[in-house]
Amino acid sequence: MPLQTDKDLKLYYSISEVAAMFDVNETLLRFWEREFPQQIAPTKGSRGVRKYTKDDIEQIRIVYNLVRVRGLKIAAAREALRKNHAGTVRTTEVVDRLRHIREQLVKIKREMAGMA
Repeated sequence: MPLQTDKDLKLYYSISEVAAMFDVNETLLRFWEREFPQQIAPTKGSRGVRKYTKDDIEQIRIVYNLVRVRGLKIAAAREALRKNHAGTVRTTEVVDRLRHIREQLVKIKREMAGMA
């Protein structure tokens, strides 16, 4: 059984931590929260401080993929989620896996070029 790190045990993430994960600014996350209220709804503390769970982050990842990676307009992304949420989630997972594979291949290519 793998050892759990503190990151694995963390229940809530701040808006600044989530913004850094996606390399976006906090204002964009607040905007997406207003535009996708069914998907992105972080808990707010007594002073209005947003607390994001891993599920919230997963929903942001899906919106990020639709809007930033695939280039859909907000309305089109909202419609894609409404019509076929499960299919959109699967597509997002595939795109993320392919992006990771591409990064690994580029790294291997660089290492092989250094050997020549």
